[in-house]
Amino acid sequence: MVDLDTLSVNTIRGLCMDAIQKARSGHPGTPMGMAPVAYTLWQRFLRFDPADPIWPNRDRFVLSEGHASALLWSLLHLTGVRAVDPDYEVLGRPAVTLDDLKSFRQLDSHCPGHPEYRWTSGVEATTGPLGQGVATSVGMAIAGQWLAARFNRDDFTLFDFDVYALAGDGCMMEGISSEAASLAGHLKLSNLCWIYDSNRVTIEGHTDITFTEDVAARFLAYGWNVTTVADANDLDRVSRAFHTFRAETARPTLVLVHSHIGYGSPVEDSPKAHGTPLGPEGVKAAKRFLGIPPDADFHIPDGLPDWFARGIGARGAELRTDWEKTFEAYRGSHPALADELERIHRRELPEGWENVLPAFPADPKGMASRNSSGQVLDAIAQAVPWVLGGSADLTPSTRTRLAFDGAGDFQPGDRSGRNLHLGVREHASAAVANGMALTKLRPYWSGFLIFSDYAKGAIRLSALMEIPTVHIFTHDSIGVGEDGPTHQPVEQLAGLRSTPGLLVFRPADANEVVEMWRVVAALRHEPAALVLSRQALPTLDRSRLGGAGGVARGAYVLAEAPSGEPEVILLATGSEVSLAMAAYEELTADGIACRVVSMPCWELFDRQPRDYRDEVLPPAVTARVAVEEASTLGWDRYVGDRGAVVGMHTFGASAPLKQLLNRFGFTPERVSQVARELVAHGKETSS
Repeated sequence: MVDLDTLSVNTIRGLCMDAIQKARSGHPGTPMGMAPVAYTLWQRFLRFDPADPIWPNRDRFVLSEGHASALLWSLLHLTGVRAVDPDYEVLGRPAVTLDDLKSFRQLDSHCPGHPEYRWTSGVEATTGPLGQGVATSVGMAIAGQWLAARFNRDDFTLFDFDVYALAGDGCMMEGISSEAASLAGHLKLSNLCWIYDSNRVTIEGHTDITFTEDVAARFLAYGWNVTTVADANDLDRVSRAFHTFRAETARPTLVLVHSHIGYGSPVEDSPKAHGTPLGPEGVKAAKRFLGIPPDADFHIPDGLPDWFARGIGARGAELRTDWEKTFEAYRGSHPALADELERIHRRELPEGWENVLPAFPADPKGMASRNSSGQVLDAIAQAVPWVLGGSADLTPSTRTRLAFDGAGDFQPGDRSGRNLHLGVREHASAAVANGMALTKLRPYWSGFLIFSDYAKGAIRLSALMEIPTVHIFTHDSIGVGEDGPTHQPVEQLAGLRSTPGLLVFRPADANEVVEMWRVVAALRHEPAALVLSRQALPTLDRSRLGGAGGVARGAYVLAEAPSGEPEVILLATGSEVSLAMAAYEELTADGIACRVVSMPCWELFDRQPRDYRDEVLPPAVTARVAVEEASTLGWDRYVGDRGAVVGMHTFGASAPLKQLLNRFGFTPERVSQVARELVAHGKETSS
């Protein structure tokens, strides 16, 4: 009698070997070693319907050791996962065809080198840098528990999904996994299971050259349940481990699996199995050992797809169908909550949500943009119940605590809270927010702009995945003052702006903050970085200046030359807009025709039609001065060869704000002087 379990596991191994060998690129070792564990999870436990891979209560599987992507592609193909389009419609075609497998790591294949969200259905998160996947899974688990608290009722269980993440030795070495595991342990996320593939091999060699800690003891100290599988090939022991996880109600679970990298190949347990194809002879030798026809590439035995259909396929279809019936009954009993859920799934906002946005009267004293942002965020969160988030231990400074009645705190004793306490864990905070966004909630996290460097990996992935994570940063410039250069961001704005697909906003006053949030709240496939001030910014008088609605176009004319024909244009963002306005007044008084352009979001401005961009920045006006308390990198695209930038060319210094502004030239007199010099030079050149 054919052992279908063994046949399935070895078929997965064979497909992985063949895909990697055909590509002459990839990592065969981990897929071969962990195929039995992944197979057991998918075929026996995972509550996932291949015919509808986005139904809301599905279990999530995150491949954190993303270099083992061939393992996931083989599973998606064998289980018959269907493709989903960008509008969340399930299509009739497979997510991964055999041709996709045969073109592994090639252009336009749905089997890229690492899992890519939105590219291949069945991929729950983009994972590349090690540790990102497990950290993201914590956000998914938080979202699952929050959804259950918000929507489940005594007679209706809509959400009880589990989150599984497959991690390797590299993931465990990365600092982000420690941050995330510590947070998950504190929060007692019993719906979270990390599967640790302990094969004791990395690129440089065996892990004993660098990694000798007791991982199990570390996770016990974090407050996790830890269970060990001595042999990855023992499917019964693997199953018992997953049963142990499911029985755990108070802690996340680490399943520590001892595996053999490159199992069955001539380089088993060797670093050579990690990142290099086995070679034609190595593949044949491994196939002979595993009982696979050695000369048959991409071999799938007859009846095997049907075996998966009777396992994960049948189980998932039944669970999904039952859920849909439950939801229809739920809709009848709780129509408002059902409407919320449908909007969450489609990434839509409630009707009339914009009506809560405030307007701020002109005020020369004004307020810090972190304060106005906090007020707007609180109003939006009341109108959009699935907005939630927190900070990396800086909520009092970032003004991101939701303060309305009933907002509450998400803690082990209360899963309904909207305020998260993420601790001093910037990198994990951003990844956790990504995980929540992948579960269709609208999360934000916050910290100081200088610490965005710590979170850059996860910020980049939010853009790569095209998910609307909101990254909120305050203390945006040398205006931090006495804290000194270690806390004064200089190059961070340029770094964020260099990230494709990330909208970076630096609003000039409270009403620009309102318009910024009007744009950001409605985003469906783009993350945003909000860069806010600690110091007060004057609330500009819009009755005599350009309307703040120009934020939606990225840049707009704030103050026009009296004649309407400027000789010089001042461009600025954030706190420096009011500085540009002060220089504008000086220049105008001296008879110099000056225009001020506020540029809160470069990315949105660059998307505007050429006619609009030329209207704001007329090509004929080459005398342009950009003003920003940050690195000048990038401003040349707007000021041109004949313009100038008043910015930072060094790090800052520890001193009160006014002293810093004088030291580094951020004064109306300095900006006016630079503008006058450009105008004079232009006249000399044209005469």
